[in-house]
Amino acid sequence: MKRGRGVQKEGSLPKINIGIGEKDRTRLGEGLAILLADTYMLYIKTQNFHWNVTGPFFYSLHTTFEKQYQDLAEANDMLAERIRSLGFFAIATCTQFKRLSSVKESVGIPQASDMVEELIKGNEIITRTARALVTVAAKADDHGTADLVTGRLETHEKAIWMLRSLLNP
Repeated sequence: MKRGRGVQKEGSLPKINIGIGEKDRTRLGEGLAILLADTYMLYIKTQNFHWNVTGPFFYSLHTTFEKQYQDLAEANDMLAERIRSLGFFAIATCTQFKRLSSVKESVGIPQASDMVEELIKGNEIITRTARALVTVAAKADDHGTADLVTGRLETHEKAIWMLRSLLNP
């Protein structure tokens, strides 16, 4: 899960005493920053594909991509707010997202089936990131992060299944 420093401590807030030590909170903040970066990059990719998909399955793909990017937008907010609740600033620039994320931008406008394949890969990346972070949260006894990330994990596994189903009629 390590991809580089992704959180910045708040210097002006009082010491946080929520039952999770600073070392664990930092590890959790770092993991959440990576998950946020992956989620944000997939959000951008999914919205791009929603806007630019063409072909005989346009309507179903357009609709599917829209539902998925709307879910990702909401997830971005929840992840950033969890980072804030742990006492860190949330990353919020494209440079930071690109540096931390394993979800890469697309080159050009892919064919519809390639779009689906790319979104499957992006969701798989997030699933792996989330699975690793749930373990970190459980070890830190951080039920809030574990619950949030478990929900995201389930959402991305379902998205993978639905996207794969589009390729195998």
